[in-house]
Amino acid sequence: MKTLSAFALLVAGLAIGMAPAIAQNASSSQPAPKKAQAKKAAKSEAKAEDDDEPDVKGLQATAFNCELGNKLTIYTDAANDQQIALHWNKRTHRMQRVTTTTGAQRFENAKNGLVWIGIPAKGMLLDSKHGKQLANECKNPEQAGQKVAER
Repeated sequence: MKTLSAFALLVAGLAIGMAPAIAQNASSSQPAPKKAQAKKAAKSEAKAEDDDEPDVKGLQATAFNCELGNKLTIYTDAANDQQIALHWNKRTHRMQRVTTTTGAQRFENAKNGLVWIGIPAKGMLLDSKHGKQLANECKNPEQAGQKVAER
């Protein structure tokens, strides 16, 4: 019987000793929901940026003619090389630069799944959500005028 009472006292003592620790854990977990809310707000802000059509007034427009008669226009700002606006299929999309190891220019709109890849000879527009090309062999007037050097 003494061992049972001693055990009960031990359990009670541990419970009392753990109460402040439990309270501390509960209080330290309070900021987590705030962080989660901040992350959600940042994501919704990013989605809003992807959804709204960017204002292209004052930006440099470059028209591209692509194979199969497709056309698109890219709007750039000399002061901001981290994003472009791409007009395709009757809509203008905000595109964010993604760094590459190849030197190609890559811009993405994560919400819509659009990916623009530009290399010196041409550009292409991809749909990453459906895994297909939307436009290929896209060339601006400068690229269209270049001739391939013969060897």
